[in-house]
Amino acid sequence: MKQGNFGKFLLLWAGELVSTIGGGLTSFGLSVYVFRLTGSAADTALVALLAFLPTLLLSVPAGVLADRMDRRLLMIIGDGCSAIGIIYILICMLRGGATLWQICLGVFVSSFFSSLLEPAYRATITDLLTKEEYTKASGMVSLAGSARYLFSPIIAGALLAVSDIRLLLVIDICTFFLTVITTLIVRRRLDTKTEEKDSSFTDDLKDGWRAVAGNRGVLILVVMSSFITLFMGSIQILSEPMILDFADASTLGVAETVCACGMLVSGVLLGIKGIKKGFVKIISASLSGCGIAMVLFGMKDAIALICVAGFLFFFMLPFANTCLDYLVRTNIPDELQGRAWGVIGFISQLGYVVAYGLFGVIADGIANATGFSVGRGAGITIMISGVFMALIAIALYGSRSVRGLEDAGKETPAAQNV
Repeated sequence: MKQGNFGKFLLLWAGELVSTIGGGLTSFGLSVYVFRLTGSAADTALVALLAFLPTLLLSVPAGVLADRMDRRLLMIIGDGCSAIGIIYILICMLRGGATLWQICLGVFVSSFFSSLLEPAYRATITDLLTKEEYTKASGMVSLAGSARYLFSPIIAGALLAVSDIRLLLVIDICTFFLTVITTLIVRRRLDTKTEEKDSSFTDDLKDGWRAVAGNRGVLILVVMSSFITLFMGSIQILSEPMILDFADASTLGVAETVCACGMLVSGVLLGIKGIKKGFVKIISASLSGCGIAMVLFGMKDAIALICVAGFLFFFMLPFANTCLDYLVRTNIPDELQGRAWGVIGFISQLGYVVAYGLFGVIADGIANATGFSVGRGAGITIMISGVFMALIAIALYGSRSVRGLEDAGKETPAAQNV
């Protein structure tokens, strides 16, 4: 039985929370640095793309490794070695300033190692907790993920007002060590779950695909998620160029923090009460609301409207994430969780790659074609994406296979305590 492990989860979660805040400082600082250096939304998006691409490409093999190796050791390697890329950028900054290609290289290296973390982290949650604790844990994980938007921007904006990006990088590097320490503590207090496998690495990859593709509802949910991340990616990558076009970094930091307070509120609610039923309805309603909020967000260069719309967007997002997580987690057996999450991560996040590679170019193109500023081009792109987001959410609710996951999950092996 999985008993008495919630404290271990909290320790692990706290370490990832600190790491997320540190990563958010770097992400914010680099976005401001690159936009001021180049004045291009496409260049800003390029850095985000190269930071994200290794996570996507390695998510499937990392998922297999999470089932074949000690998951906590994998997390330690991923967190610890991801500091290498940030250290490289810092060295370039100390030598007089980093160029765009140096920043791209650094974030790519850092992301390469951190890509080992996600499947192992998600599978470790399944190792630690009971089914009844899943939605609470998912809410807390969403809350920790929101820290890069809630705490990091306002801290980074304040620090940039008195210092420069080098301080943000130093702080981020320090957080890696704390995360490694907390994971080491959990690893010592938890039985290591490793198996001697006769199957090959390729066979395990196929098993992960079968775990997803073998359930029509899960497959539809994951594929639709890739479209959702596509349109969601527009607000994630274009909000900073949009606001920086008419405001300074401190204002941007305050605005991002106010917006992310929405995720804090809903994350706390989910952490306390969780969700018991109506998962598909909640997914459709919350994502439709996210789409409407995106339209309002990009409508006008007004901080008040941006903050209200952003708050609503981030408030509704954790409800969708929690329900998606629950429906998938309870419909896949425990022994396939690591490799399945790797496949799921790859498919669902393909949308981000397209968004990061496309929407910056579209925003610059709109600005050039209309005579608008780059920021206004970004706002228009976010509005169009919001409309498509709402349409996708409505279509998702129409799938009988997806709605059937709620009942099917009550009977699967993954839904039982072990």
